[in-house]
Amino acid sequence: MKIKKITYEQVGDNYETKDPVKKLFQSAAKATAVNLEKNGYVEMANSRGESAYVWKQGNIYMASVIEGLGTKNLIADATRRITGKTYYDIIGHDTVATIINDLSTVGAQPLVIHAYWAIEDNEWLYDRQRMTDLITGWKSACDLAGASWGGGETTTMKQVMCSGTAELAGSATGMIYNKKRFLNDRKLKSGDRIILLKSNGVNANGISLTRAIAKRLPKGYGTKLADGRIYGEALLTKTNIYAKLIQQLLNNNINIHYISNITGHGLRKIMRAKQNFRYVIEKIHEPPEIFLFIQKHAGLNDKEMYGTYNMGMDYAIFLPEKDVKKTQTIVKQNGFQSIDAGYVGKGNRQVIIQPKNLTFKGETLNLR
Repeated sequence: MKIKKITYEQVGDNYETKDPVKKLFQSAAKATAVNLEKNGYVEMANSRGESAYVWKQGNIYMASVIEGLGTKNLIADATRRITGKTYYDIIGHDTVATIINDLSTVGAQPLVIHAYWAIEDNEWLYDRQRMTDLITGWKSACDLAGASWGGGETTTMKQVMCSGTAELAGSATGMIYNKKRFLNDRKLKSGDRIILLKSNGVNANGISLTRAIAKRLPKGYGTKLADGRIYGEALLTKTNIYAKLIQQLLNNNINIHYISNITGHGLRKIMRAKQNFRYVIEKIHEPPEIFLFIQKHAGLNDKEMYGTYNMGMDYAIFLPEKDVKKTQTIVKQNGFQSIDAGYVGKGNRQVIIQPKNLTFKGETLNLR
């Protein structure tokens, strides 16, 4: 039986609508940099549009970012009804990971994380097991990132939030100890190698589509994958946190030229830098089973999948060829897997994924 196709746009989220709005507020935000300067600080203008914003404060650089989990907690709620587990330790962890992995792309060491949790009313807080798991997961992720949980805000949003749900987000501030460790796209060069780190799963992007798939499955989130896991639990794998790895690479004098956190827009994010480069991917990690399941039941082709999901590769590190071997050794020592995937070349801005015969042209990523 032919699968009826579901696209990201059909489930209420598409980049063509969202990205122009983001560009609009980025333009407005740029004009406010004068306020920072009035206070004696200097905006690092080339950090605008990157995953984290950077400013110079005396002899050091500071970085900040804000991020949200999206709707992954709804999968935890639904899967709990099948297994009895809350999964909110994973939800807390993943919210922090989403924030921290963006901060780390500019070379910042995380210092402080703040939480923002929005609920419909206080009834959501009465589930003590869920709250205990959420707090435990958030705290342990802060420890993995080497950052202090500075506090946060839990706000009730009656008539704004849906009953029984929560919005989980937060912000982080970090420090870059000297200008050589500030990572921005100006360092990127033709000939750089592209190291792709292997992800644990879908992380926090493309979740609306995965939820739409559950609705069309006879057993919903309880549907078994070929590897024996149920769909809900396969979606609820912990996102890797790379903060300490990046700091260790820098401490070992790895000359990182750029980092891209592969989140929304899928592997198109490899070409996040402004420069006109070709990014040729010669090898890829084999996609975990969960992505094959999503592709089958959404009826999507490879281009749609690789343009939406990380497909098992959630962090791209760009560096000189001479640093590849040492980098991969350190990555392995930290418990992660990597692949020397390809190279940066001269030419029009695009990502070429050779094993899948796919090309994403520059105009398909109109937002940094």
